Amino acid sequence: MAEEKTIEAAIPEADEDVLAFEQQVDIEDHMVLNMGPSHPSTHGVLLIILTLAGEEVIKAEPDLGYLHRGMEKIAEGHGYHKFIPYTDRWDYLAPIANNMTYVTAIERLMGVQAPERAEALRVICWEIGRIQSHLLGLGAFAMDIGALTIFLWTFRERELLYDLIERLCGARFTTSYARIGGVDRDPPADWLRDLKAFCTEFPDRIDEYELLLTRNRIWVDRNQGVGVISREDALAYGLTGPILRGSGVEYDLRKEEPYAGYEKYEFDVPIGKHGDCYDRYLCRVEEMRQSAKIILQAIEGLPEGPVILDDYKSSIPEKQGVLTGMEQLIHQFIVITEGPKAAKGGEYYFRAENPKGTLGIYAVGDGTNHPQRLRIRGPSFMNLSILPKLLPGHMLADVVAILGSFDFVMGEADR
Repeated sequence: MAEEKTIEAAIPEADEDVLAFEQQVDIEDHMVLNMGPSHPSTHGVLLIILTLAGEEVIKAEPDLGYLHRGMEKIAEGHGYHKFIPYTDRWDYLAPIANNMTYVTAIERLMGVQAPERAEALRVICWEIGRIQSHLLGLGAFAMDIGALTIFLWTFRERELLYDLIERLCGARFTTSYARIGGVDRDPPADWLRDLKAFCTEFPDRIDEYELLLTRNRIWVDRNQGVGVISREDALAYGLTGPILRGSGVEYDLRKEEPYAGYEKYEFDVPIGKHGDCYDRYLCRVEEMRQSAKIILQAIEGLPEGPVILDDYKSSIPEKQGVLTGMEQLIHQFIVITEGPKAAKGGEYYFRAENPKGTLGIYAVGDGTNHPQRLRIRGPSFMNLSILPKLLPGHMLADVVAILGSFDFVMGEADR
């Protein structure tokens, strides 16, 4: 008769953290559940290893990296200009906002200043990206908890924005609209007219969302008092964006460190009081209203002038000139094939208030058209770091609500 194997013999040797955990709890009374990496409420390829006592979470271990593509090394290999399309793949729910943050960082590294009209168009694009992201975040959050109608309504408006973006740059999803020194092209007059009409009507659509959710008994019960993050913990874990502001910290880079002329626009920064899922929801809803307000101001005050610099050593010449002039054609060829160069030893860190939080770009020049080092600070990665502390003590169904309220995207968490 073969010798019977014990459970201990079948388990590989554990590390110190696992051994310490096993000493505190009786493993036989708990269940380990793999939530993800392919799960509808993990919003991407995120694995959370949950240890459950019944339906209560007693330990949570996020396991990231399933979507890692080596973006930083790709940037160092492709160069400043050719890397622009890759920025679409970070927060792919608001790709046009990533474009603007990246090129602004490279311009600061090279000492380049985009024209005023290009800066205003960038503000418009940042805020379109914010609305896009929050619409999908709200719709998916509500659907995770069981409210399907709001998901369909938010996508109604999101599709209108996709149509506008397609008219602006020729693509709905992978925009690549930004350029070092400005933006790719000037929007047509009817585009600005239609965007203005959307932003004028959009607050009424937000009112419809709130009629469905804000005082809905089920929605309130599932979110109020759930996933509470204290002000101290939010700061200690480096959280940013609506999650930080939902915990009562009044911090928005558009106000604290204005860029692209944000100091010229009037808008409010919504702040939560309790730091729970419900406050994070309210913050995003109000942020959409404020984004529409900023876009309307930018359209009204849009200055005349070029949308890209005429310094052909760093910027692509205007298309009409490329088609008719030899010098412009040569400059375009050089910028596209080789790209602009940054001074050796120069370094710059730029951060912007992207939809998910602070997106930071740290770039170091080495005198060539490739950065010596490019580092990406993704807000979703930092925001997910608090999950091991936050999830224990909640019920399994609450984990779904908490993840929905975080509105993360794994494209910028893994990079």
